[in-house]
Amino acid sequence: MPGHRPEFRPGRRCRFRPGRRSDHRPGRRPEFLNPGRPGADQKPVRNGTGPLTAPPVDESLRARRRAMETAGGVSRSVGFILITLYMTGVTGLGPAQLSDAMLAASWLSLALIAAADVLAVLARRRPESRWYPLLSAVQVLFDTITIVAFVVVSERDFTQTTWPLLALAISIAAIRHQLPGAILTFLITSVAFVLLVPDSPDLAFVVGTNAMTTIMAGAQSSAFSRQFRELNETRRALQHQATHDPLTGLPNRARLAAYAQECEGLPLVVLLLDLNGFKEVNDTHGHAAGDVLLHEIGARLGVVVGGDGLVGRLGGDEFLVLLPGAGAEAAGPAVDRIRAAIRQPIDIGGHLVTVGVSAGSALRPAGARTGLDTLTAEADAAMYRDKRDRRRRAA
Repeated sequence: MPGHRPEFRPGRRCRFRPGRRSDHRPGRRPEFLNPGRPGADQKPVRNGTGPLTAPPVDESLRARRRAMETAGGVSRSVGFILITLYMTGVTGLGPAQLSDAMLAASWLSLALIAAADVLAVLARRRPESRWYPLLSAVQVLFDTITIVAFVVVSERDFTQTTWPLLALAISIAAIRHQLPGAILTFLITSVAFVLLVPDSPDLAFVVGTNAMTTIMAGAQSSAFSRQFRELNETRRALQHQATHDPLTGLPNRARLAAYAQECEGLPLVVLLLDLNGFKEVNDTHGHAAGDVLLHEIGARLGVVVGGDGLVGRLGGDEFLVLLPGAGAEAAGPAVDRIRAAIRQPIDIGGHLVTVGVSAGSALRPAGARTGLDTLTAEADAAMYRDKRDRRRRAA
């Protein structure tokens, strides 16, 4: 019955998890029956435990984040080397004699660079982590403190012009956190420079140049991030359309085949289901009623199978159920529970309709490499035998 967990529980899971709630939403009406509602591909993602969440971090975003952490680590390493040479004075990059304040600022910069690089390594290893935005923000903070400390002390104690380095802090923040990050870093660097180097003749240039850098870098980064997000959403929508049935929201043949391949090596039970009485519902109440019926059947199958398998629609009134890790003894009880769920009356526009189901099963033993097409053909033959037997008994 709906809501009852199946008794079969495969001991091993495929790498590709079906996730009932992510593939189908029990009780939801088809999208074409809800005018004005956004399509399924525009909805937030629902994870395997139920609550709506943001779309998961995909491989393209992981690659972008890893590239950003790699570039940040390399850039800081260059800065670490230059600051070290600056402190030694052997290359003429800095004054022959550094003030105590500059030595303190240099040591602080080296410590913050090292700490930021550690955070970059952690962020690069887990770019999909929920802690990634925090790790990124802390890196921006460390980079900003490093640059501000070096610029303020050098501007006060020496004749070197180093304030253009403040634009680097703003650019880093823009790349990582778009326009809001650039604005916040601009405010921090500008206020720090005005308060700590009030006698600088370049105050107007510092504020004006950094303001222009903030606007240009922040706006461009925000536009790029928005375009990147839209492209990813479009790609996910196309991927969903390619792997799911548009009427029921269930996986289609392509996704079922991919799932079966992921379960290679495990025993696999394949159940082919064909509705009995569906044509009569279509002929009597119309195709829209038939579509509602298919959607409700898909929802019930999802409840019965739960997270222990994958339910898909092949087309028409045929559904396929894959039970990885289950043996031949699981097919009969699973079919019984499916029959009990499907034969419950369905309310369609105030009319109660009832349908039955013919089922056939096929088994792929553990270690076998039988493809899903072969297993489906075997289950199809068994299903037609079941259908003939039921007609014969009814006659």
